[in-house]
Amino acid sequence: MSRLLAAFSVAGRSRLGWLDALRGIAALVVVFDHSSYTFMADFRRELMPYFNTSRYGIMVFFLVSGYIIPGSLERRGCVRTFWIGRIFRVYPLWAAVVAVLLTLNALGIAEIRDFGPQSATTVAVAHVTMLQELLGTPNLLLVLWTLSYEMSFYLLVVALFTVRLHRRSAAVAVVLAMLAAGSAAAGVVVPPSALSGLFGTGPVIAFASIAMGVALCCASAGSAVLRGFGGVLGGVLALALVPFNGTVPLWEGLVILAVMFLGTTVHRAENGQCTWHFAAGTAVIVAACAVGSAYWRGHGDHFTRRGWIAAFLLAAVTFGAGLALRGRSLPRVLTGLGTISYSVYLMHPVLLTVIDSTVGRRRQDSLALEVAFFTVLLPLCLLTYRYIEAPSQTWGRRLARRVQPSHSGQRTSAPARTPGTRSGPPPPS
Repeated sequence: MSRLLAAFSVAGRSRLGWLDALRGIAALVVVFDHSSYTFMADFRRELMPYFNTSRYGIMVFFLVSGYIIPGSLERRGCVRTFWIGRIFRVYPLWAAVVAVLLTLNALGIAEIRDFGPQSATTVAVAHVTMLQELLGTPNLLLVLWTLSYEMSFYLLVVALFTVRLHRRSAAVAVVLAMLAAGSAAAGVVVPPSALSGLFGTGPVIAFASIAMGVALCCASAGSAVLRGFGGVLGGVLALALVPFNGTVPLWEGLVILAVMFLGTTVHRAENGQCTWHFAAGTAVIVAACAVGSAYWRGHGDHFTRRGWIAAFLLAAVTFGAGLALRGRSLPRVLTGLGTISYSVYLMHPVLLTVIDSTVGRRRQDSLALEVAFFTVLLPLCLLTYRYIEAPSQTWGRRLARRVQPSHSGQRTSAPARTPGTRSGPPPPS
């Protein structure tokens, strides 16, 4: 157990411990958001109209991902090793969790959602791409929907990198935010999974899967022409799926991407690639467009405009506070939670599914059971981090070193000046 507890001190010694602290905070809020359905439903109903805990958590995570992910690619200077790092970072724990969930479902201990007329093969292929939320396929676990936006961001980052436009993060953030605000103001509404409804779920999944595979292979190739083609193909795929085949409103899908590129802009200011005044101006525009979009169109069955706006603004303030404290020592409990946040993100809905399928949800609020849930969850996540996440990341780094080009043939540009950057986990919902 002492070796497991040591995981909490790893991030605390990093100069990017403030980002781990932010992920730790976001992870706690996300777990509360989902566990409150089971243990504190009355309190949740009172809170949600004023503060949407789910949106707060994912916006903090998206800002952190936007800050870290492009730096990870530019530091390597190699698309191939970037994708290797992402695959070994994301997929092993994801595969383990899916296998456990399917096993529990077969044993009757947990119940997975109904996928309707979609075949098991179609559902599996959609989930392997991690774009299932944008391919008209229900998520095996509800929280997996944010991974689809994370994957879209990866594709866009690689696209900009291969065509040497990766330094234009602020422009991309502003354009996406203004498109969100413009669509909301004009009342543009795209039906959920519109492309799947138009062409059929199966054909869309097949096309997107093939396109993504070709994009990743070409973007990782040695030829500059193939790299450019692969990068652009992946970027076009992401820009087609996010606005036209997502299940969240059009404006919110664009805001999510804008928020991630805002995080990238902050990263650039931090590393002297743009001025802090420029980054602050970008943040003001993105925030104004996001709040305006939510005010015009942020109402529905799942959240109110007031709750969404409050969550978004507090997420921005939280990120800003973390940035302001980046040179200070932070509590290792928070940085440790950030270290295991991907495990927390994937494991807590599995545990909740087992509880809901066996014991059932509480009719009255119980803070004691809420605390007990965290008490069981966090040690479990320490174990999954220690025995699944950490080894798989080590294997990924070893493989990346083997295939890292020793010359400039596979590099698209010089690595960014980010000597301490580490890759972070995808955000939860």
